[in-house]
Amino acid sequence: MSIRTPWGKTETAEVHTDGIVFYSTASHGGFKLDCERNALVHSAWRNRGGWYEEDCEAAKVIVTFPSLFAEKAIEAAHRTLKNWFPDAYERVYGVTLVPGESIKKDKQFFRQEHADDWVVISAIASKHRPGFVECVATKGGVSEKHGERRFLVPADEYHARSRFGFVIDEARHAPHDGPSSFPTRLR
Repeated sequence: MSIRTPWGKTETAEVHTDGIVFYSTASHGGFKLDCERNALVHSAWRNRGGWYEEDCEAAKVIVTFPSLFAEKAIEAAHRTLKNWFPDAYERVYGVTLVPGESIKKDKQFFRQEHADDWVVISAIASKHRPGFVECVATKGGVSEKHGERRFLVPADEYHARSRFGFVIDEARHAPHDGPSSFPTRLR
């Protein structure tokens, strides 16, 4: 019997136990918990309606009902929750995640640390200066309220950037007001 999920009509259903079913659709899937099982999910990350998509939210179901899953799935679920729901993870487990334990928290640390720095928001290999990358940067990399600036950065230095962005060092990275390699000149 096919039912409607947040991701479309089901193609398959895997019953883990009464009240916990994993549904797959043509494009996605996830868990559906009945009201009784959903009430057992910690309030810090409980979803109204009992639907938990397969990419990140399924981890909430796995750690709530660990006896239904393999140890590797439980370990992966903890990593997922630390990475994508760090504040809730800290509340549920009474821990403080340190740098390196959570992608989302590390991104927040990066943004806080570089809120007043020029952070690259767009980049392209320079056609005019081989070996350099033309970069467009904004303060903190998140807002244009302070305007944009262009810089030239050595390509190998730019390619070694952190996963959260590249911070311009105004003492080393030259402002660039010359010809642009972007398809249309940015502001």
